[in-house]
Amino acid sequence: MRIESIKPSQRKKGRILVVLEDQTILRVTEETVLRFGLTKGMDLSDDMREEVERTAASAGVRSSAAHMVGRRALSKEELRGKLMRKGASEEAAREAADWLEDIGAIDDAGYAAMVVRHCGDRGYGPARAREELRRRGIDRELWEDALAELPAAEEAIAAFLRKKAKDLSDPREVKRLTDALLRRGFCWGDVRDAMSRYTEEIWEEEPHGAE
Repeated sequence: MRIESIKPSQRKKGRILVVLEDQTILRVTEETVLRFGLTKGMDLSDDMREEVERTAASAGVRSSAAHMVGRRALSKEELRGKLMRKGASEEAAREAADWLEDIGAIDDAGYAAMVVRHCGDRGYGPARAREELRRRGIDRELWEDALAELPAAEEAIAAFLRKKAKDLSDPREVKRLTDALLRRGFCWGDVRDAMSRYTEEIWEEEPHGAE
């Protein structure tokens, strides 16, 4: 298939339009043009055309991937998923994610630590943080170091109780707070111990108004 013309796209910077004699348009990068030595009047074999199209598709996926991680932090797994939902093949999505990891644009260890810090800032416990790491596709090998970013459960639960507790002499209030803490990802043992310590602190402060 003969190349009729090669010209820059008017709509997207960095894109080159390779127009074939059947009016098919191959949307490629400048790098692809140079790599294959594409010129006006050149005859493309079917094999070369397929290779040019694969290379162009891969470059397009890389460009999309770079744009995605430039907007917000993502794990490799999240990025692969987003790329495939936009139409990239599994192979192209994996290659783009690996490339961004190689150049330091993706760092799952740093991202995992950031996710856990965010959970800690919101008052969540270890189980909730682990669920967030799992949901975001973070490799389990990175969990332990990331979870070290969480505040101690005792401190986090005490802070929650000081903010939310109203009347810990009311069993219904105790149950409401306990259920809320369990939903936030704290284990029963930590909740029970912290609740006990906190109510004892309250009782120690109560005598001024107690009969």
